[in-house]
Amino acid sequence: MNEFEIMPNAKLYKGSLNTIILKLLDEQGKMYGYEITQKVKKLTKGELNITEGALYPALHKLEKDGLLDVEVTKVGNRIRKYYKLTGLGEKETANRLVELEKFIRNMQQLVNPKWSLLWIKA
Repeated sequence: MNEFEIMPNAKLYKGSLNTIILKLLDEQGKMYGYEITQKVKKLTKGELNITEGALYPALHKLEKDGLLDVEVTKVGNRIRKYYKLTGLGEKETANRLVELEKFIRNMQQLVNPKWSLLWIKA
């Protein structure tokens, strides 16, 4: 199964999963897995659906790499794992977002040079 259930350009998103997770946690403070998938779906108006089979291995890897902390909370009869950025995770998020912006600018320059001039001026 693919990491993402989206239109034919799924491969474009594949390398961005960790950055998407880090950015959401940077904005929201802490989130649980299902909440992350629903937020991405809402923000992309249903165009991007992250599968659990992709999300949880990514979360575990980010935790193993020291970028996320896990907070376990009992909600009713259920145990819920909340993920939040560590100090290192905050720094890594900032670095990845800078890299992503550079990538987007470079791709824009290659795909549509006229529009990239507007991007540079902004």
